[in-house]
Amino acid sequence: MFRKYVKVLAIICAATLTMTSTSVTAMAGSTSDLPAAGAALSLNEGTSIEQVCANASSAKTPEAPEEKLETETAAAAVEAEAPSPSVSLTAGAADSELYIVPYNKKADKTVSIEGSIEDTITIIEEEGSVSENDAEDFSKLVIAQVNDYVNVRSIPSEEGEILGKLYDDSVGEFISEQDGWYEIKSGSVQGYVKAEYVVTGDDAVVLAKEVGKRIATVTTTTLFVRQEPTTDSPVIGMVPIEDELSVAEEGVTDGWIKVSVEEGEGYVSTEFVTLSTEFVQAESKEEEAERLAAEEAERKKAIAAAGKSEASKSGASVSGGSGAGSSVASYALQFVGNPYVYGGSSLTNGTDCSGFVMSVYAHFGVGLPHSSGAQRGCGYDVGGLGNAQPGDIVCYSGHVGIYIGNGQIVHASTAATGIKVSNASYRQVLSVRRIF
Repeated sequence: MFRKYVKVLAIICAATLTMTSTSVTAMAGSTSDLPAAGAALSLNEGTSIEQVCANASSAKTPEAPEEKLETETAAAAVEAEAPSPSVSLTAGAADSELYIVPYNKKADKTVSIEGSIEDTITIIEEEGSVSENDAEDFSKLVIAQVNDYVNVRSIPSEEGEILGKLYDDSVGEFISEQDGWYEIKSGSVQGYVKAEYVVTGDDAVVLAKEVGKRIATVTTTTLFVRQEPTTDSPVIGMVPIEDELSVAEEGVTDGWIKVSVEEGEGYVSTEFVTLSTEFVQAESKEEEAERLAAEEAERKKAIAAAGKSEASKSGASVSGGSGAGSSVASYALQFVGNPYVYGGSSLTNGTDCSGFVMSVYAHFGVGLPHSSGAQRGCGYDVGGLGNAQPGDIVCYSGHVGIYIGNGQIVHASTAATGIKVSNASYRQVLSVRRIF
């Protein structure tokens, strides 16, 4: 929804309102620019309009009888039909009071005046479009297009200190340009990259839609994923609050988007999600050092714990890796064939996907959240499925599983299939996280 807006720039102090029927209608960029709707202000003869507006913030809105809405749908309709922040200021000679009431009509003119005013009002109309759900602005992005990475330096010169790395398809925000270098901000890194290794402007806007991941974050307790974009359509899956879903398609049906879940692709109402675009950002020298140290620590821990993996009763086996990660994978395989239960966390009596991962890791003394979206932020990223080792958490849109090696995962899949082993690449992988 868009609206035009104007701003009152100045009101001549000498302006007074003669006590005849006078109406001034204006559109305001903010409701704080004008008195509150329903407020009553004293308007004695000779009072300047500037004084009236200056005192507007102290005006009280008269109470109105409450109107109980019968359904959530009615509440949403009322909110959707609420007027834009425009008001009608009307002075009545009989009681010498100024009443401010909602003005819920399209105004072709900025200000209309009836009656006589002894001086003038100066206004400026600033026409533009203000979106209540502004689209993301990709026009200031800088996107790396290189074989591996481009260095981010402290000054616009190859002599500058290397502050971090902007990997291929990673994104930063443009700050300035200097002698064939762009100053950018990406993640925790701010510095300069050579312009020849990145794209900007219109090219970046187009590329951003390809390299960015559109994510829908659930804002309601349980989100129904439906077969078709209508509330009458069958529910094919349910997703808990704060989980993140990969958006497969949007803009086709008003108020609905297509998302990917374990049960397949379906539709969710945009009323119950927050949409955003995720990009890979630069990695600072310090962050790279921490990542490498964590990977080395995991390797040493795996060697120290070698030989401790537990037997599997599923027939599937752990391939590759050793130590703690392999123990996690082997333990998880024991529960193949047990039921899937939405919201559950019992490895024997029923669990959902994140409850399965949470309960498996709890056996090894690791506390994880009961949310696939939240688990996507646990541990550290290993850089994709190609680097996965047994025990790693493989994250999908609205789903997680445990990598067991040989390109496979064990996961609590659906109510129809329960806990099972699948190819890890059966769906788009959003991230692979390592705990040990």
